[in-house]
Amino acid sequence: MWHNGFSVNQLAIIIPALNEEQAIARVLSEIPAEYRGEVLVVDNGSTDGTARAAAEAGAKVVREAERGYGAACLRGIASLNRPGVVLFMDGDYSADPRDIPRLLKPLSQGEADLVLGARPAHSLSPQQRWGNGLATWLIRLFWGHAYRDLGPFRAIRYEALQALGMEDRNFGWTVEMQVKALQRRLRVCEVPVSERPRIGRSKVSGTARGVLLAGSKILYTILKLRLRSYL
Repeated sequence: MWHNGFSVNQLAIIIPALNEEQAIARVLSEIPAEYRGEVLVVDNGSTDGTARAAAEAGAKVVREAERGYGAACLRGIASLNRPGVVLFMDGDYSADPRDIPRLLKPLSQGEADLVLGARPAHSLSPQQRWGNGLATWLIRLFWGHAYRDLGPFRAIRYEALQALGMEDRNFGWTVEMQVKALQRRLRVCEVPVSERPRIGRSKVSGTARGVLLAGSKILYTILKLRLRSYL
């Protein structure tokens, strides 16, 4: 059992993974036993042994051939059997599973519909800090809410997630969720989480091309959702 009567079988954890063979077993082994509900690793076209390592570590593995963080998350959601809460975390070891209780507490106490993990600013690269700053400034300008981060470590009630109608299939996934949560007047809060050195190279911030593509898609997503609100 966990907070306030929620049972572990109401929790689903989705871990998108692309070439995380070295990290994924360690990530899965560190999820606290009392929070091991449905653990789903979405292999996003890995060319290494990510899927095998995840399965051997006890996770359910599904595959999404279309490369893209959002595509992997959508595949994971489609594979769930109506849990109470869905938690998203990366498979590169950067997120610390010991922070899971902190993310779930506001949900289980009925204080929030979406809980976001806010990473320490010093743990982010200069490119990430600049991009986060611009994106959160635009969100505050357009919707009046001051987010601190666009980090991927987050938990949301399943019914609230379904109501968002998530669409983005790559770099705009996290900001789409945060903007749509405001548009649909969900109760949103952020809690501090730790950020560890990832194992392996970042698929986004590790290359100039990745940074440019991610930044452009995040800004495009914000502006698109703002324009839709006028239509």
